[in-house]
Amino acid sequence: MAKGRLFVISGASGVGKSTVLARVMQAHKNIRFSVSATTRQPREGEQEGISYYFVTKEQFSQMIVRDEFLEYDNHMENYYGTPKKQLEEKLEQGDVLLDIDPNGAFQVREKRPDAVLIFIAPPSLEELERRLRSRGDTDEAQIRVRLDRVKWEVEQSKQYNYVVINDQVEACADKILEIILK
Repeated sequence: MAKGRLFVISGASGVGKSTVLARVMQAHKNIRFSVSATTRQPREGEQEGISYYFVTKEQFSQMIVRDEFLEYDNHMENYYGTPKKQLEEKLEQGDVLLDIDPNGAFQVREKRPDAVLIFIAPPSLEELERRLRSRGDTDEAQIRVRLDRVKWEVEQSKQYNYVVINDQVEACADKILEIILK
């Protein structure tokens, strides 16, 4: 039996998950981050095995057939999934954070009912749109698709154990730490 607990973190694109989770990881040195596999191309600065496991669509399909994922989903024409083996290895060492969307979170809940689901919500849709636009790395069509998806994601947050609003990074990270440590 694994020693650690599994914490599933979800939130809309642009809500600041990466920044918040970096603060949580910095403050809680004993928590590990589950690395997802993806079929998308690496972005500048991303590292294999740290940011993601970058695989081809063919490799991803073979992993599905071999039942190697705890959960997986398709976003923006790319697949993302949580490889079971690395997750179980990390859970043997202690608590693990998993950053996935609601579809994946609900797949995890089916297979791991002990997982704690935490949704990071934006302070408002207007603020989320401002954050997405200020990134400068997303075209208008992608922004529209992401904003349409946000409404659905926020609706799904009702099925999570906790909802934390990210109106300030430090406060949001502190609240998530409080949840993890209790």
